[in-house]
Amino acid sequence: MRPANRPRRRKFPRFSILLLLVAALLSGTFLATGAQAAGRGHRHTGEAAGTASGMNRIDLRGWASAQLKADRTRHDRPRTRAASPTTLLSAATSPLASASAVGRQAALLAPAAVAADATPSALVLYDTAGPYGQLGELYAMATANLAGHFGTVTARPVSQYTAGMLDPYSAVIYIGSTYYCCDVPDAVPAAFYQDALTTTKPVTWMGANIWNMANAVGTTRFSQQYGWDPTTSYYQDGASVGTVTQVSYKGQTLSRKIPAGQDGGVLRPNVLTGPGYPAVTRLAEGLDSSSGHTFGWAVRSSNLTYIGEIPFTYVSESDRVIALEDLLFDALAPATAERHRAVVRLEDISPHSDPTELRTIADYLYAQQIPYGINVIPVYTDPKGIYDNGVPQTSTLAQKPQVVSALKYMLAKGAVLMDHGYTHQYGSTANPYNGVTGDDFEFYRAHLDASDNVVHDGPVAGDSTLSAQTRVTAALTAFTAAGLPRPALWTTPHYAGSAADYKVFSSNFTARLERSLYFAGTLSGTASDPNRFIGQFFPYVVRDVYGTKVLPENIGNYEPEAYNNHPPRLPADLVASARANLAVRDGVASFFYHPYFPVQPLKDTIDGIKALGYTFVSPTAL
Repeated sequence: MRPANRPRRRKFPRFSILLLLVAALLSGTFLATGAQAAGRGHRHTGEAAGTASGMNRIDLRGWASAQLKADRTRHDRPRTRAASPTTLLSAATSPLASASAVGRQAALLAPAAVAADATPSALVLYDTAGPYGQLGELYAMATANLAGHFGTVTARPVSQYTAGMLDPYSAVIYIGSTYYCCDVPDAVPAAFYQDALTTTKPVTWMGANIWNMANAVGTTRFSQQYGWDPTTSYYQDGASVGTVTQVSYKGQTLSRKIPAGQDGGVLRPNVLTGPGYPAVTRLAEGLDSSSGHTFGWAVRSSNLTYIGEIPFTYVSESDRVIALEDLLFDALAPATAERHRAVVRLEDISPHSDPTELRTIADYLYAQQIPYGINVIPVYTDPKGIYDNGVPQTSTLAQKPQVVSALKYMLAKGAVLMDHGYTHQYGSTANPYNGVTGDDFEFYRAHLDASDNVVHDGPVAGDSTLSAQTRVTAALTAFTAAGLPRPALWTTPHYAGSAADYKVFSSNFTARLERSLYFAGTLSGTASDPNRFIGQFFPYVVRDVYGTKVLPENIGNYEPEAYNNHPPRLPADLVASARANLAVRDGVASFFYHPYFPVQPLKDTIDGIKALGYTFVSPTAL
């Protein structure tokens, strides 16, 4: 129980996104950073408030409004009569007819049936035009990160596409974030529309402009090849856009929760029936709760997989982005076998932790034969004495031999040592709470707004490659001074650092286990914008756009109390997220737990995840 003279701790928002909203910034998803343990008797939430999957300082409300307005305009424009079975091209004029028998067969196969490349490569194309062109690079980074699980990735603005550019790649992914219509001229080269139509390689198309492809190559030709008509497909469901609240995929019900006024809609494919039209497979079902209608949220015909939105905003641990994460296997690794692994790490261990608590939880995990990670902060500091009656406190691991002994005990019982920053706080300032280790950010500035939301403000003063390396070196020195081995992995405090920081962390460790921020300018090679980024978490290991191996944390953490406008997150919630992630054919359910909590909630979580068929493995086994 907390002594009466200790103030109530402020807490960070949890990752309940992949991508929760930082409301004041009009972000687009979940940002994952959270308050963490500062020591015995302190209640904190872990990395939950850092980054999940979402965007910072992006006007998604304006983007959504512009997109829906353009769709209404396209809907109301006079248009030619849709293709009918009687107006289909004859077999002699079909684009498939002139191909060889082998080519025709390949074109008709679903991507999952096409032989996989030994080293898959993906071409990611994205929009940069229009008033919201900045969205394209952010979405492209998120897509490239996921594709980085499978092999190599090249990302380019679609405006730079030239004929044949997709030929060397295993698959191509286009992200239509700019709605080309009305006062925004089409910036997609005709060569891409033509190559997308004629290639036999998997094409994955997310979001807007599929109707422009149909217009460019001929609606009849498109419909004959793919079985649906994008030129008569809209975001509307009857007279209104409707409210798509969930997506069903591979037996799992996935959430879709977007704040009012910020939903850009989901395209409902107008599937054509009758002789001559190929079958269209509805891979995932969207539910419009305003009408009760269902429709193909993701559809496939021939080698084209179409997803009616870009699912990287307002995501959660059980969100519809899971469907996209699995569908990429069809394009890039279709022979992948079903496998479900789980990872647990213990969070915010510091020189101020209770050795008895550490040993107790180690005994439980060892008895269950569960390997695990331990995130250790090597220096604890409370510069204002917030939790010590106004007396400043600082201690290193070397000064706490009982804690070090407990850590060695854990390492002997299956733990993997991980570095969780140097002090996990920033000087003596509130960042955003109190300056105490585990509560505050270390490499990024943040504050609380009037509504008690955590708002990201940018890198700390003096942020640089040198400053980040200095702190990492100091942390590693502290581990050595305590007689501990060099940590194998790194987790950024509250998951937040600059692009330069992430590269430093990656140069010192084999991998990061965390959610991450990805900054505008990374793909274009321009100066990084420290305040414009997308946050993301993953269901599997990726090689991200920083060139770093990132291990997943996609389930969140146990937190029995509400904080920062977020409800409690209990074992049943973690298990439910693990269940949703079963839709990923080779996915990982990765979560973290604070050892100052009782062991029983951890037992309940682990038992529930194991009952789903997951096998727990060491973080280093990923």
